[in-house]
Amino acid sequence: MVLVAFIAALIAALMVVGAGPAYRMQMVELRDAFTLLRWGAWTGLGAGLAALVGSWIARPGTQNRGFVLAMAGVVIGGVTFGVPFAISQGAKTRPPIHDITTDTDSPPQFAAVIPLRNNAPNAVGYEGEAIAKQQHAAFPDIQPLVLTVPPEEAFKRALGVARDLGWEIVAAAPNDGRIEATDTTLWFGFKDDIVVRVTPAAAGSRIDVRSVSRLGRGDLGKNAKRVRAYLERLRQ
Repeated sequence: MVLVAFIAALIAALMVVGAGPAYRMQMVELRDAFTLLRWGAWTGLGAGLAALVGSWIARPGTQNRGFVLAMAGVVIGGVTFGVPFAISQGAKTRPPIHDITTDTDSPPQFAAVIPLRNNAPNAVGYEGEAIAKQQHAAFPDIQPLVLTVPPEEAFKRALGVARDLGWEIVAAAPNDGRIEATDTTLWFGFKDDIVVRVTPAAAGSRIDVRSVSRLGRGDLGKNAKRVRAYLERLRQ
């Protein structure tokens, strides 16, 4: 029983971990990848529970072997179920939006990125008040950043931070104060596009950022996290 539970936990872990790479390599469709992820999580839960029973049967002091293997199965099964479950629960606390900007009244506009999104389900047009209210309620800290340096220097700093974060720079137009880039998520390889706008301000320069997913109604808070991390790096 212990060995079977341990092997089942390993298989479940491979299903969960492999769902993203399988989609990135175009081995499966996104719907199938999510199905693999879901079934892997439930298999992990079942295997973890079975391993827990096995650990009691093979506990120290008995003549049965396999306690360490059983505990390993418990841990692997628990993590395999726990990570997707945490992601799922986190999604329920985030608004179903995929477009985050520091300026909801006049969001930075894409130009060079537009041809790259020809087949993307999500358009680059801002949906306005419908998502602005949801963003302000969920992410009130997403605000423009003012730097006490001239726009030229602010642009160079903004471009350097974008590169440091590993973004693929699509366009850098200092005369327009615009930077466009693409960031690819690690697990599933989802592509999100970012536009940075640098404009003069009374105190120096104002930085506005917008991050938009190409795919998916919601983003699990990923775009807000990206914008927040970028602005934090700029403040340093």
